[in-house]
Amino acid sequence: MAVYTTIDDPSLYFQVQLYTGDGAANNAITLGGDTDMQPDFVWIKNRDATDSHCLFDAVRTATKLLSSDANTAETTDTDTLDSFASDGFQVDADVKVNTSTEKYVSWNWKESATSGFDIVAYTGTGSAKTESHSLSAVPHLIIVKNRTDADAWRVYHHKNTAAPETDYMILDTNAATTDDATAWNDTAPTSSVFSVGTSDQTNENTDSFIAYLFSEKQGFSKFGSYVGNGAADGPVIFTGFSPAWILHKRSSDTGDWRVWNNKSPGYNPNPHAVFPSTTATEYDTSNLHLDFLSNGFKFRTSDVNVNTNSETFIYMAFAEAPLVNSEGVPVNAR
Repeated sequence: MAVYTTIDDPSLYFQVQLYTGDGAANNAITLGGDTDMQPDFVWIKNRDATDSHCLFDAVRTATKLLSSDANTAETTDTDTLDSFASDGFQVDADVKVNTSTEKYVSWNWKESATSGFDIVAYTGTGSAKTESHSLSAVPHLIIVKNRTDADAWRVYHHKNTAAPETDYMILDTNAATTDDATAWNDTAPTSSVFSVGTSDQTNENTDSFIAYLFSEKQGFSKFGSYVGNGAADGPVIFTGFSPAWILHKRSSDTGDWRVWNNKSPGYNPNPHAVFPSTTATEYDTSNLHLDFLSNGFKFRTSDVNVNTNSETFIYMAFAEAPLVNSEGVPVNAR
């Protein structure tokens, strides 16, 4: 029998959760998925205010804050996310995570080789080297941040160019792909290691780094690319599942990073997006639409940041539900 997926319940490993702040300490946020999940990586954005994105992970531990919209070093903020819980997380009263009556979105991942996600902390040496990971598969996406210094985020995507190991993108800006072998040492990652070169952004001597590594899992995650057609009737991008979350960026030129999720108000067409490289509030427009499909997604706009004619875009996506489960039975997502 054909193997359609090994993950029938995506909520074991990834969940989107909306919540409203109460402005008080010890605000427990419970995830609403089908299965309890203690997240290892939590990304929070205030949808109503121009607050920075807040990224936390269990390797660096709670209260250790990074922001995707800034190149700033890691800070310790005990008034933000103060613990990871058995089915969610707890935040205190910092405005970035818990202003009273303001609306927030959180994206939550569980670290697991089964789902293709690994978090690696390492110390830079200034000399080209490899770092081990626990995916037991080749990473398709790597996101690295220097925790010690104010250095820009670096992103590796296996569909970025014909030789993605020679290039990088920057999560905290809208810049196009940069050709620079010093980020990944001109070396493709393997099923056991990834390489870093002499760049301060990925390997400055004695500095501390965090790396988020993802490997594609059929029916659960997809790290691909598409070419825009410049039309209001945009291309259909096949993922093999109904997405819960999509991040994309024009890689062949400048363009915003954008995230869409299936929980924000509006569904087919979905007019809501969040911008990881800026502090902007959640985008809501009547002329920029995305459809979530049972087997992928489709843009319904010619916007240059989404669907420029003949330009290449990279994306990462995670499932709400597989198209077909592990028994070969079609799954009816909403």
